[in-house]
Amino acid sequence: MRVLAIGAHPDDIEIACSGTLAKCVKRGDKVITCHVSTGNLGHVIIPPDELTIIRANEAKKAGAMAGIEVISGEFNDLDIFDNNKEARNRMVEIIQYADPDFIITHNPDDYMPDHTAVSRLVFDASFTATLPNYKTKTGHAAKLVPIYYMDTLAGVNFVPTEFVDITDETDLKINMLECHESQLVWMREHDGIDFADMVRTCSRYRGYQCGAAYAEGFRMCNVYLKGTTKRLLP
Repeated sequence: MRVLAIGAHPDDIEIACSGTLAKCVKRGDKVITCHVSTGNLGHVIIPPDELTIIRANEAKKAGAMAGIEVISGEFNDLDIFDNNKEARNRMVEIIQYADPDFIITHNPDDYMPDHTAVSRLVFDASFTATLPNYKTKTGHAAKLVPIYYMDTLAGVNFVPTEFVDITDETDLKINMLECHESQLVWMREHDGIDFADMVRTCSRYRGYQCGAAYAEGFRMCNVYLKGTTKRLLP
């Protein structure tokens, strides 16, 4: 299978679903992740242009640890809007390039505008990408496939309907997250927040809910033609 995970920022995938993606790679799937924005506003001291390069390299390093291809939508932070054709076309081309059998992205009800905009963009573009007469640079239509919404930050207002046991992948998940040094080191040194510990704790909590040591939770997008009788998550 081919799997596409789309997050707003370079570390969102590692936070919410990297254990699942690593498990997909282990079963033989081709996994592609896309961070839609550059993450250029994610630091108080490092200037945006410099941070763009740093965060792109951090994302690629994290993906390489699990055998995942990493691409970028190349928006800047807070420049992602779901109600314009240019943004939709870019997302359509990302989906057509990946040609996934299922997509993972943000929950529509999340805590910040880049996340919610990406969720709506993915929903719109995942349909548009299937239309053979909708002209794009890629020149080929994608399949109409299920969408799974990944957990919100700290699980706020999110009730999973499916779980993936990531007990064997948890250490890798945390190591991938630690690749995002521009974020985690700053939070530890200046905010007193151990973000990796929070992510591990959230995975432990989801594990309690499904009888695993560690787990990640998902909710399927339940709309016409996006349902399936198959278990696609690993």
